[in-house]
Amino acid sequence: MKFRENCKWAIVCPTSMGVRITPVNRQPVHVSSLFEMQATSAESNVLSIAAALGQPTKVLTAFVKGSPIAALIKGDLRRRGISYEGPEVEKGDAWGYRHQFNIADSGFGLRGPRVDNDRAGEVGRTLNVKDFGLHRLFVEEGVQVLHISGLIGALSHETSEFCLQLAEAAHAAGTRISFDLNYRASFWKGREAELRDIFTRIAQKADILVGNEEDFQLALGIEGPKSGGKDIASKIESFQGMIRNVKKAFPNAGFFGTTLRQVVSANEHLWGAILLDGEEWHVIEPRPIQVYDRIGGGDAFVGGMLYGMVKGWDGEKCAQFGWATGALVATLETDFGLPADEEQVWSIWEGNARVKR
Repeated sequence: MKFRENCKWAIVCPTSMGVRITPVNRQPVHVSSLFEMQATSAESNVLSIAAALGQPTKVLTAFVKGSPIAALIKGDLRRRGISYEGPEVEKGDAWGYRHQFNIADSGFGLRGPRVDNDRAGEVGRTLNVKDFGLHRLFVEEGVQVLHISGLIGALSHETSEFCLQLAEAAHAAGTRISFDLNYRASFWKGREAELRDIFTRIAQKADILVGNEEDFQLALGIEGPKSGGKDIASKIESFQGMIRNVKKAFPNAGFFGTTLRQVVSANEHLWGAILLDGEEWHVIEPRPIQVYDRIGGGDAFVGGMLYGMVKGWDGEKCAQFGWATGALVATLETDFGLPADEEQVWSIWEGNARVKR
């Protein structure tokens, strides 16, 4: 897949930034008194891989003016090497705007992780193209990839329109569009017809489509395998059939991906992936990986895959690198990865955990 040249930005994404608080020592939320707090969003987690490896990236977002949480988020984005752009929104009264809180534990053994999202009054729900110079961004500066997640796409009516208008501007400028469907039933409730229409219109302009079996079926109405079950490897052919159906419905896209995950316990998963690059399949059979915290692994897979694509790698190498960056993030307390270098990622792919001196 050919990308625009001489661009200021490798990857740009719209997002609503917030914080995640996690109990220490993998304890459950409801019995914990000590928590770690980090800045987070699914979309910035995608960018972290490329940013850590030297690619110029940017988030389009909104901040609560004067908020210490906003200051924490900005500082963390700078630490990760991610640029940011967006309006400073007045907080208002005590019931005004704020940044989202994601409250999640990591699970342990047969006790699975639990996640609670507190998004009331979230400032990111106000995102609007009037606050951003799209001609400057896509035409004057240039962007190789616009990455859109279904999480921000479904967050509010405003963000849905924002993502659609971004996709239209990017497509017109020749920017490649990556769309990770990330279907969430709680976001879609009461808006099913509206969001199916908007997601379909974004997908029609996308060059790269990513999703699991639920995402493609529930967000786009594409027939596919049922979720759940013990043996994920036995479903690979049915996953490939689903991706063929997606390719037929959205012929503009040339690259399709889905991750394969089978949960053995909170500490061990079988992790694989399927990518279709044009007419060529790249299948990574599920392999066992050790898991410290599973949240962010899927975003890291997309991040590693997109990094490979902007570097000009072939589909097989992109799939392998994405698999390995997803496996990397599963070993971390944070839900994003900052690989030290490409060698660290390839060592994970090769199963080489020997000490490097």
